[in-house]
Amino acid sequence: MTGKLIIISAPSGCGKSTIINHIMEEGTRDLQFSVSATNRLPRPGEVDGVNYYFLTDDEFKTRVANGEFVEFEEVYPGRYYGTLRSELENRLSNGHNIILDIDVKGGVNVKKQFGDQAVSIFIQPPSIKALRQRLEGRGTDAPDVINQRVGRAEYELTFAPQYDHIVVNDQLDTAINETKTLIDSFI
Repeated sequence: MTGKLIIISAPSGCGKSTIINHIMEEGTRDLQFSVSATNRLPRPGEVDGVNYYFLTDDEFKTRVANGEFVEFEEVYPGRYYGTLRSELENRLSNGHNIILDIDVKGGVNVKKQFGDQAVSIFIQPPSIKALRQRLEGRGTDAPDVINQRVGRAEYELTFAPQYDHIVVNDQLDTAINETKTLIDSFI
């Protein structure tokens, strides 16, 4: 039996990771988390192989050249993220469902490759103003980085119509429940 893919994408600060973590921590569904690869440095508390596979610039580029990614994207200048093909194929072939936390372009590309074997869910903020407030409230980024993320979010929101479902994260509990319902109906 082959597993299914649940693609969840959102601009930075929309609560995507919080929603995914809540669903994964419940442990009531056969879901495994796909760990993405990146060439950025770990943030405090992040662990290699758990949060991301942290690769050097050269390691990332070599893997791209070798065709080892299902998708990858230069999300910010010089900052790459991607999903390793081996990360998906091994788990899917063993019948496990995989939840992917990937950027919006990557989500669209993976959905195209996997078709009906995947469902794509786009998490969006209630507004750009609310998104800016969330990013500022994190206290992890400088104002210029926040401005860059907000600008990127405005662009990323244009991809929402290409997803199977859109969940607006205005109230976290509601967004979590909507996402769980979509996953349950798919798997």
